[in-house]
Amino acid sequence: MLSPVLVHLLLCTIIAVSIVLMLIRPRGVPEAYWIGGGVLLLLMLRLIDLRLAWRAFGKALDVCFFLIGMMLLCELAREHGVFDWLAAIAVRSADGSCLKLFALVYAVGTVVTVFLSNDATAVVLTPAILTAVRKARVPPLPYLFACAFIANAASFLLPISNPANLVVFRDAMLPLGRWLLAFGIPCLLSIGTTFVVLRWVYRKELSERIDQRVEAQTLNGTGKLVLGSAALMIAVMLTASSLGKDLGLPTCLSALTIAAIVCIKERTNPLLLAREISWETLALVVGLFVMVDAIESIGAMEYTKEWLSWVQHTGIVAGSLVAGFAVGLANNLVNNLPLGLMVGSTLHTAQARGPIAAAVLIGVDLGPNLSITGSLATILWLIALRREKLDVSFWDFLKVGAIAMPLALLAALGGSILVQLCFGSL
Repeated sequence: MLSPVLVHLLLCTIIAVSIVLMLIRPRGVPEAYWIGGGVLLLLMLRLIDLRLAWRAFGKALDVCFFLIGMMLLCELAREHGVFDWLAAIAVRSADGSCLKLFALVYAVGTVVTVFLSNDATAVVLTPAILTAVRKARVPPLPYLFACAFIANAASFLLPISNPANLVVFRDAMLPLGRWLLAFGIPCLLSIGTTFVVLRWVYRKELSERIDQRVEAQTLNGTGKLVLGSAALMIAVMLTASSLGKDLGLPTCLSALTIAAIVCIKERTNPLLLAREISWETLALVVGLFVMVDAIESIGAMEYTKEWLSWVQHTGIVAGSLVAGFAVGLANNLVNNLPLGLMVGSTLHTAQARGPIAAAVLIGVDLGPNLSITGSLATILWLIALRREKLDVSFWDFLKVGAIAMPLALLAALGGSILVQLCFGSL
């Protein structure tokens, strides 16, 4: 029989290897298979039991419901031309100016991120923008990078803007009013700083003119129905958030209702819509919840709790900067979803609130703008580009991210510190 030390070492090794394989995706095998394989190995070797896995599954349900709802809504919007319509409006409203087009794409990306989550901007809006700028015959990279970077820079304005927000705060989600007070100014500073950096990086491309006209694109009746229904769904989510309720189930039920109405109107098979849900992503989320609970079960979180305690004793300014930058950089080593789960668990067990918790969330959401490996949304963005025969290397992204992420993170943390000093611990 193995000693407890060897058991713990084996458990941590399996989890670490699974996460590394998830990031590098050998032979193109999807992320969920590496994490799922790791969980199965932990169960087969009896390093964890089924009760732990079942409890972790229960914790993951709210995030999974939220993701299902958002995936359904985004697929309906994509299928019925809402994203293509928004992209065409941006191009036609640019009046021949690449700079104006860039600002409009950035604005559309901000709205989509804030109200439909960062995954919608990175995965669904990006192909629509690419199609539109190709019709306008302008270099596409500035506008595609705008989609990738705003997907993270605007992702903490509302609780619904990023699934990681649900993961980090878990059972201690702030009501909407307190959330806006805590993160409104920091997120606006993040959005503004990222725009200025991207505007400077692509100053040459954005000084050109658009010579090709793009035809107007109309939104059909079903598209208008989806757009109006999306507004109602967002209102439901914000109402639930303002009441301090879980967001997953209201989001999922609202999306299922919209999907049912659209399928009845169009007389389409709802099973075809169900195929568009990324079940692999949901399995990945559940697997990561199991792994984080496994790490917590052997007491490994005590080290992160000690680190968090030390950070809290350094004061609001130093503590927020250290926590925000440490978490922001760590995203790019292990990806923000597993990291968000780990820091969320640490915040929960340590009952940490106020400036450090705010700094941690900002680091989790904004840190992925440093490199392609930082978040699942950015990895999916890259995959979407490669399907369109566009190759963006790790170094291409890093050259922009190494400027944009630290400056935006510093601005957002500075705004968060100012809010905490003015209004007290939130």
